[in-house]
Amino acid sequence: MNPTRIGILGSGDVGRALGAGFIARGHTVTIGSREAKNEKLAPWVKEHGPRAGAGTFADAARGAEIIVLATLWSGTKNAIEMAGPDAFAGKLVIDATNPLDFSQGMPPRLALGHTDSGGEQVQRWLPKAHVVKCFNIVGHAFMVDPRFPGGPPDMWIAGNDDAAKKTVAQILREFGWPDPIDVGGIEGSRLLEPMCLLWVLYGARTGTWQHAFKLLRSG
Repeated sequence: MNPTRIGILGSGDVGRALGAGFIARGHTVTIGSREAKNEKLAPWVKEHGPRAGAGTFADAARGAEIIVLATLWSGTKNAIEMAGPDAFAGKLVIDATNPLDFSQGMPPRLALGHTDSGGEQVQRWLPKAHVVKCFNIVGHAFMVDPRFPGGPPDMWIAGNDDAAKKTVAQILREFGWPDPIDVGGIEGSRLLEPMCLLWVLYGARTGTWQHAFKLLRSG
C-alpha cells in the first residue's frame, strides 16, 4: 500500500501497537486522545520518529485517509463525537473495538449481541464512512507480525464495502496475516465480537494471553 496518513483514535496498547505497525511500513500516524498533549504518548512519538504524531481525536481524524478506532467501547461514541462525524465521511474506518462490559469484573460480558453489534453501531454512527471490523479477535501483542509455532493465525473481517475490505486485507497481509477471511457485511461483527470474548475467557482461565485463532481446511 502506498504511504498513507493514518489516524488512530485511542492511545492505549492497541492504538500504539497498530500505529507502530503502520509507521514501520512507511505510513504516517497521528494518535488521537481527549487532549492534544497526552504525556503518555510523548515517549511513543519520540521512539517512532517524524512519521509519528499525537493530538486530539479531531486532529487524528481530520487529517487521515484511513481511521482506526482503538478505544475502549465505553468511550467509542464519545471519541467519534469529539472528532466530528463529518471527518469520517468517505473514509475507511477500521473498527478494532469490542463491546465488552466490565461492570461486574472479570471475565467481561458482551454489552451487545445476537441482534446487534458494536460494528453495526459504529456504522450507524458513521453512515458516510466505510466501516470494517478487524483486529478485534487477538491481543495487541500479536496484531502486527504474529508469530506462532503452528504458523500464522487467521484474521476475520466484516464490512459492507468491498473496496474497503480489499484495502484492509492488503493491510493485513503487510502486517503478517497472509489469508484474511471475509465473513460478509458489517452484521458479521455479531460473530466476530463474541470471538474476542472467547479469546479473553481462555486467557483468564489459563493465565496466558499468547493465543490466536486458526481456521483449518481439509483441502
